[in-house]
Amino acid sequence: MVSLQDSLSNSSRLPTTRPFYTPPSSLSSTKIQRQLGRSMRTIRSNLYQTDHSCSFTGPTTAERSACVSENLTDSVIDLRLGELASRTNKSVKSTSSDDDFLELSQAFSDFSACSSDISGELQRLATLPTSENASDPNPNPEPEPEPCQGFLQRESFSTEIIESISPEDLQPTVKICVDGLQSLSVAVKRSAAAKLRLLAKNRSDNRALIGESGAVPALIPLLRCSDPWTQEHAVTALLNLSLHEGNKSLITNAGAIKSLIYVLKTGTETSKQNAACALMSLSLLDDNKISIGACGAIPPLVSLLISGSNRGKKDALTTLYKLCSVKLNKERAVSAGAVKPLVALVSEQGTGLAEKAMVILSSLAANSGGQGGEFGCL
Repeated sequence: MVSLQDSLSNSSRLPTTRPFYTPPSSLSSTKIQRQLGRSMRTIRSNLYQTDHSCSFTGPTTAERSACVSENLTDSVIDLRLGELASRTNKSVKSTSSDDDFLELSQAFSDFSACSSDISGELQRLATLPTSENASDPNPNPEPEPEPCQGFLQRESFSTEIIESISPEDLQPTVKICVDGLQSLSVAVKRSAAAKLRLLAKNRSDNRALIGESGAVPALIPLLRCSDPWTQEHAVTALLNLSLHEGNKSLITNAGAIKSLIYVLKTGTETSKQNAACALMSLSLLDDNKISIGACGAIPPLVSLLISGSNRGKKDALTTLYKLCSVKLNKERAVSAGAVKPLVALVSEQGTGLAEKAMVILSSLAANSGGQGGEFGCL
């Protein structure tokens, strides 16, 4: 007979082998859960990366902190937008404001070449300021690295998300962007303006939301920014916002006209084109036609008519056509030397500009009675 004490003694000498594996206790549930998302190693590498995706040369501690905040903010934005998009498959359509604008353009025999974010879209971030901006000591500035490239570079993905969620769900994102416009960092301002430009690109309800969120007064100072890419994003965002009827007076009352004319004089080729389109959109309000002419928009429009690209000339023609429906602006156009380049455009073939130039010439000639001045030499 084996005693109980002997049995216990044998068990201690010959432990039972277990046919299964027990993970070490050091593996916490936190580590296991990280596999479901981004690991802490990934987050750390993003926070303190040494490349130029979120830092300037020789960053200070404060600048590094700002970049960290922006990276995290952008990740939150992408995650939030993805969650919202997954909840619905129904795309929200633009309201009738866009249709009204297009019908109005078609009433001019397809005269208006302006459209939301179309003018120079393929050239954005590829052109530099023209020689008119002589005050710039560096004729070939390099763009600063974006502090949150992911959200900006995934434009097609972001556009699909934006089309599938309501403005109410986008409101937190818009607030982050509006706050970013007032950052001390030029790179953060540029990113915020670019995001608002994208959000306002296609949907009228988004344009209304952005206008109501205080973006317009924050965008206008960026029109005079020395960084050409920030200026370009800002002017294009305002162009897109101006297509919403309720934003036209908001943009005008915030003092945007003079700053848009400044872009028309000093910006990149794309910025000049979009500034002309924005002025054309604002000129759909009759009171703005006089204000735009009085602020000096016509001479730089004539300059764009002379030295701009084919796209720029179309935008200048469209804007001049709208402004010259006012008698005083017709006189300003003649005084600015618009007749000679218009006559030259009438003789051009295959550009689609001849008919448009002829319409404006006829309007100017009717105002002057065909006598004296430049018309006397025709």
